[in-house]
Amino acid sequence: MRVVFCCTDTKAQPWLDGLRAALPGAEIALWSPGEHPADYAVVWAPPQAFFDEQTGLKGIFNIGAGVDALLKLRLPAGVPLVRLDDAGMSVQMAEFVCHAVIRHFRAFDAYQADAAKGLWSYRKPRLRQDYPVGVMGLGVLGQRVAKALTQFDFSVSGWSRSAKLLDGVRCFHGQDGLDDFLAASRILVCLLPLTPETEGLLRRENLSRLLPGAYLINVARGGHLVDDDLLALLESGHLEGASLDVFRQEPLPAGHAFWQHPKITITPHTSARTMREESVAQIAAKILAMQHGATSDRLAGVVDPKKGY
Repeated sequence: MRVVFCCTDTKAQPWLDGLRAALPGAEIALWSPGEHPADYAVVWAPPQAFFDEQTGLKGIFNIGAGVDALLKLRLPAGVPLVRLDDAGMSVQMAEFVCHAVIRHFRAFDAYQADAAKGLWSYRKPRLRQDYPVGVMGLGVLGQRVAKALTQFDFSVSGWSRSAKLLDGVRCFHGQDGLDDFLAASRILVCLLPLTPETEGLLRRENLSRLLPGAYLINVARGGHLVDDDLLALLESGHLEGASLDVFRQEPLPAGHAFWQHPKITITPHTSARTMREESVAQIAAKILAMQHGATSDRLAGVVDPKKGY
């Protein structure tokens, strides 16, 4: 069994060492053009040349949860594409989103700004019932985030492509449920996969349906957000602020309006980082399962190319 590693902007050696320890009988190799055919590929942002050359793959394993960049390439027909289905990312995402929600709800961002000016300030406490939270996307990460938010006694709604049931969360689904979901939310969290259907979903038309004085948290993909529409809604006051971890171009270009905007908090796509040890263990277990005859319908995280996740 031969496994080839092709991950752009990733320090390869720790991954290679981990895969060799987890798959002691396998040949683990770092890809370079002209390499021998492999049975399985472990990838992140590989070039098209990689797939053009690797024609004998039985499985492709992405070292992240998002596969939108991979689906833009010409992938070998019929070969399962498998994403990480958690691997330590859901707890990180729950931490990040809860922090962003609470920071806004408790006005800690405003207190921080006042402290920088040497001001001892006070703000009237807000009521939780006035700040319902809506979570867009109820996959593994979205469900963990929604459940975590309920622990702080927020009213939480969720919206997904298909119907879901989640204890303590009011669930909406499909295009028919989108308007009601948005109208019930003052804090909006985007955790959707990026697909042709969700590209630009965070636009003026939809964001305007949020309760007045809304707050946006985008931890999914920059392509979901129409930047100019966000700026316009912040200017009008319909949106009170935003916490953005993802952007259409990363790194966010110098001079972009988001950098200096007083109502926007920026973080560098760090809401949920890949945990190498957990990811290696998950990928190795799935490779062994496939090697021993498991079909793709028995593996978690297999991507449906038609859905885009």
